[in-house]
Amino acid sequence: MSAELSVVVPVYNEQESVPELYRRLTAALSGVVKSFEVVLVDDGSSDSTWEIIRELAARDGRVKGLSFSRNFGHQMAFTAGLDHAGGDAVVIMDADLQDPPELLPELVARWRDGYDVVYAVRARRHGETAFKLFTAAAFYRVLRRITRVDIPVDTGDFRLMSRKAVEAFCRMPERHRFTRGMVAWLGFRQVGVPYARAARHAGETKYPLRKMLRLASDGITSFSYVPLQLASWVGLAVSGLALLALVVAVAVRASGGTMPAWAFAAAALVLLGGVQLVAVGLVGEYLGRVLDEVQRRPLYLVRDSVGLGSADQRPPAVTI
Repeated sequence: MSAELSVVVPVYNEQESVPELYRRLTAALSGVVKSFEVVLVDDGSSDSTWEIIRELAARDGRVKGLSFSRNFGHQMAFTAGLDHAGGDAVVIMDADLQDPPELLPELVARWRDGYDVVYAVRARRHGETAFKLFTAAAFYRVLRRITRVDIPVDTGDFRLMSRKAVEAFCRMPERHRFTRGMVAWLGFRQVGVPYARAARHAGETKYPLRKMLRLASDGITSFSYVPLQLASWVGLAVSGLALLALVVAVAVRASGGTMPAWAFAAAALVLLGGVQLVAVGLVGEYLGRVLDEVQRRPLYLVRDSVGLGSADQRPPAVTI
């Protein structure tokens, strides 16, 4: 019998946060829905996270668990959880408790109003540096301008999706996943709910600058061709500068001045070479993603599971 609500949570080295997450989730959902399940996806943790998940599942049948064969990444963990969640609606959220479980009743209420996607909008963000706040705000606004998908600004992955939206999402097989953009692409009826994002409950962030840049790259290249078009625009600009330099050189010579010819030639070659390298790099980035897609490897591999019967192992090819 399927639950009314599934809560999917990726976890990676979150042994300090998982017990408190479970406590707050069960308290927040008590009396709000007829039945619920919590699907915890262990993304290759090296601490005791998986043992804690197994203990919780042994005590409470509403807790389900998946353990990856290695670290496949935050976005793949969301995908695995959505593949295995059986609820009429599914919430995806992080385990660090920056996404407050106490907001779930409001998300459920909006779903019952007829919305297929209810996303949480970060009205305030506590415990984050000014650099991260600025770059996050700038990224979402730039992304919205260069894509044809209406991706809400100041949102993360914290959201509720109806069964219809979940099934549509699970039909999207791409490897480089930007979940919040993919859900926006689905369409359906969507609405935002503002909330104050808390500081991390325990441990360290699992999204350092390097991973944030990779996620931003996935978002841009998955939903926009502007970087490729940018190479053409820069090429036109360089051609214009070269033409202007030629006009200046002719004018200087005509007025009797002197200017070494090699100076213009060297500057033009260096500038043109830089533009070509940038263009080749952009094309290579997109081609690399095409290669990843045509290899058609599984999105993730499941090493172990708890609370999920064989009939629920969807798709079966991912379990080893």
